[in-house]
Amino acid sequence: MTHTAEAVMSLPTISREYRTQGDGYQNLKLQSATLSKPKGTEVTVKIHAVSLQFRDLMVSKGIYPQQKWDIVPCSDGAGEIVALGEEVKGWKIGDRVCPNFALDHIHGDVTEDIKLTGLGGHIDGVLREYINVPVHSLVRIPEYLSYEEGSTLPCAALTAYNACLGPVPLKGGDYVLVLGTGGVSIFAAQFALASGAIVIVTSSSDEKLQVAKKLGVQHTINYKKNVKWDEEVLNITGGRGVDHIIEVGGPNTILKSINAVRYAGWIHIIGFVSGGDNGIPVTLAILKTIIFRGILIGSVKQFEDMNRLLTARQIRPVVDKVFSFEQATEAYAYLESQHHVGKVVIKLA
Repeated sequence: MTHTAEAVMSLPTISREYRTQGDGYQNLKLQSATLSKPKGTEVTVKIHAVSLQFRDLMVSKGIYPQQKWDIVPCSDGAGEIVALGEEVKGWKIGDRVCPNFALDHIHGDVTEDIKLTGLGGHIDGVLREYINVPVHSLVRIPEYLSYEEGSTLPCAALTAYNACLGPVPLKGGDYVLVLGTGGVSIFAAQFALASGAIVIVTSSSDEKLQVAKKLGVQHTINYKKNVKWDEEVLNITGGRGVDHIIEVGGPNTILKSINAVRYAGWIHIIGFVSGGDNGIPVTLAILKTIIFRGILIGSVKQFEDMNRLLTARQIRPVVDKVFSFEQATEAYAYLESQHHVGKVVIKLA
């Protein structure tokens, strides 16, 4: 009997999973489901940890674009391979892996078909004990990271990496403005610092800004105390403006971001956590020749590139708090409270 056959035969036939009905995370349902064996080009991953993101709150409320109903939520999981399909090569039982956010985004640009393979929104996600995924979606977790740390990589880290080191990578000496101290923002600050950039971070909390300073961030602004934070950014940069902005606020922050960016600078549009309904002022965008770039996570190839940078610089994800599998709704509530810095994680195994 082969190692693979042993592993498949020892798999449980039942796996616990959460499902959301679109009526809020408070009504997440923990239930049992049948676990099938992996198909020829699939592997079975035993999930050890899952990290949450703002998108998961939207999915739980049924307001994420094109989402599926009655879905296993969450896109960001880390675990170990416990079974291999018959045609799988290059992987073995026990390998520590993350599935990519969009299972079919292997390299290059996103397409509509690729977008619809997004875990935990368009297809069943990772908030469960076991998952079968296509082998082409797998990325190895850096050896020095725990499963909890590894679970933060598929969305928050990769989104930040795609913004900082995408088509026009930031370079040493660039000024980078990072809005907020959530998962994507903290990773963006870490990648920018690792690349030699000068980083400015905003937050409504001095306590959160202290965490950013401990990471090496050179400038911090409390936007509650300094509502004209865009003017402070211009002061810091000698009136020039920043080269890159990690824009997670959305409509309510976009006007200040436009003021704070340099001529022909980059605004990487990632989220809309601040709400509002302002649009991008087209005339101003043209007159400043600003480059706006929407970011939708990244590919397996970018994930692998990112892991090399993580390993080279020994960057450790900032995990704020870890909850048990049974405390999933409490983890969602903590994320929604926005008291966290970095990532909120649910530990399974």
